[in-house]
Amino acid sequence: MGLYKKYILPKIIHWTCQQNPTMRQREKVVPLASGKVLEIGIGSGLNLSYYNSDEVQHLTGIDPSAENWNMNTNKVQDLGFDFEFIKAFAEDIPSDNNQYDSAIITYALCSIPEPDLALEEIKRVLKPNGKLIFCEHGLAPDTKIKKQQKFINPMWRWISGGCNLTRDVPILLANAGFKVLEMDTMYLPGWKPGSFNYWGSAKIE
Repeated sequence: MGLYKKYILPKIIHWTCQQNPTMRQREKVVPLASGKVLEIGIGSGLNLSYYNSDEVQHLTGIDPSAENWNMNTNKVQDLGFDFEFIKAFAEDIPSDNNQYDSAIITYALCSIPEPDLALEEIKRVLKPNGKLIFCEHGLAPDTKIKKQQKFINPMWRWISGGCNLTRDVPILLANAGFKVLEMDTMYLPGWKPGSFNYWGSAKIE
């Protein structure tokens, strides 16, 4: 599993996450970020081209996988704002309290081993009036699809590097003390158990 995780899985994740439906979702939420921004699970940098350089002053991207980040093809010197990549886990963000105006997470909450702790960390590093911007797949509302998700999930997690099909995004946000400001949901085209999306923004209650 070591070689698979290090060399094969990053390529699978990169290919999956750059499909047109998910890229259109990124385009909806990433431009909402402003000020000093933290991106959780920056992966291979698929969000970078969607940031509004007139609104972003500085972007810090964290990810536990250097292999994922090494597949980035964006020229960070041409982004129009300062950027740094830090190899780090979402459950232990290497930043002081109240540092960021915006935090953004897209298709990463599903694979964080301790999502509650990660959201607590995001809350810690956000300024009191800061905003969490999110786009995630997760638990579907339909009973049939939900049953499929729960049945498939143990095997799916094993082959996908820890991705969960059954994360209830609104519940996770509420439990961490976030108030949703706006949220939309829909099934993206494709495999139903992995295609139900939540996206929007939230603030600290």
